[in-house]
Formats: sequence, structure tokens, C-alpha cells
Amino acid sequence: MRPTLVLLVRHGLTPTTGKILPGQAPGLHLAEDGRRQADVVAARIDRLPKVAAVYASQLERARETAMPIARLRGLAVRVDRDLADGDVGEWTGQKLRRLARKPEWQVVQRHPSGFRFPGGESFTEMQTRVTSALARIVERHPGAVVVAVSHADPIKAAVAHALGIHLDLFQRVMIAPCSVTAIGYHRQGPVVLTVNSVDGDLGWLGGS
Repeated sequence: MRPTLVLLVRHGLTPTTGKILPGQAPGLHLAEDGRRQADVVAARIDRLPKVAAVYASQLERARETAMPIARLRGLAVRVDRDLADGDVGEWTGQKLRRLARKPEWQVVQRHPSGFRFPGGESFTEMQTRVTSALARIVERHPGAVVVAVSHADPIKAAVAHALGIHLDLFQRVMIAPCSVTAIGYHRQGPVVLTVNSVDGDLGWLGGS
């Protein structure tokens, strides 16, 4: 049986990308540049022969990125809340520059598996949530190509899980806005095909 190919797409730029830690707070929409990025990644994915479904987290920035991808295929965007960004609790909405001065920030960067956001979830819980969502999607679409629009940390955690590396190394993975990360889920286990792809033809993934 062919593997299920999951294209993990990070949402496009927002007005606060790189400045604020938004977490799961609602109401954050794509910036104009982010909307352009969403159109570009939709056109790149459209080079694939067939896409069975397009999923996104419930957060506006993810759904708005997923919409042009789904529209080109005549599909509806399916919302899966387990694809959402991490619940950062009391850190929600805080400036990254300010958070970087906290002593806990070094734990977030170097030992994330041992950190829980105050009033939020741990990185291990986030990884379990996201990988469980992807497992359900793979089971629902055997042998198909599926798009899942999510967020930087969840995608990094999914890559770490697929590679079989410890969560404490996941901060070494870079996931840019509207990048594509492709994982083929075989019966024998996952194969990471590309990570953080921001340009170029994706058509070759159709034969993976």
C-alpha cells in the first residue's frame, strides 16, 4: 500500500510573527504578506496530482492559510483543534523579547521536555496531541495526500517524532511561515521527505 503523504504547512505571516507569543488566543489573522504567502504555497501544492483533504487548526491564521489550498481543489477546510499551537497559558500574548529575559526561557530552548507553560500545557503534551491528530488523519486517508495547516512548534514536534529524536532537540528544526514539511507515513513507520521547504516544485512528492 502507498504511504499516506502528509504535507504540514505552517500558517503565513501575521502582524505579530516573531514579536509576540500568541499561543491559542483567538483573533489573530494573516497579514497582507501572509495572505500572499498562502496563495503561493497553495499554487505549489496544486502541482501535486491529487489532494484528498485539507485540515487546519481552529485558529484564524491557520484556517486563512488553508483556504486557498482547499479552494484550488474544490475542498472544504476541515478543522482539527489538536493541530493548534501550544497552549502557553500565562505567557499568551507576551512579547518574545521580554520572555527571552526570563530564566525559564533557557529551559524552553534547551530542555523543553521538562517545561510546562504556567497555566498551559507542556511540550510533551503538545507533541502527543499533535502526533495523535496526525495518526487519526493518516488512518482516515490511507494512501492519500493530505494537507495539515498548523503552527511552528507543533510541526517541529511532529518532525522530531517522525525522526525518532528526543523532544529536547526539536528546537534545532526551523519552520518558516508557509513552509511545507512532508512526511510519508508507511506501515513500517514514517519517512521525512522534506522539512521547511519554502520554494520550488513540490510535484516530485506525488511519487513518494
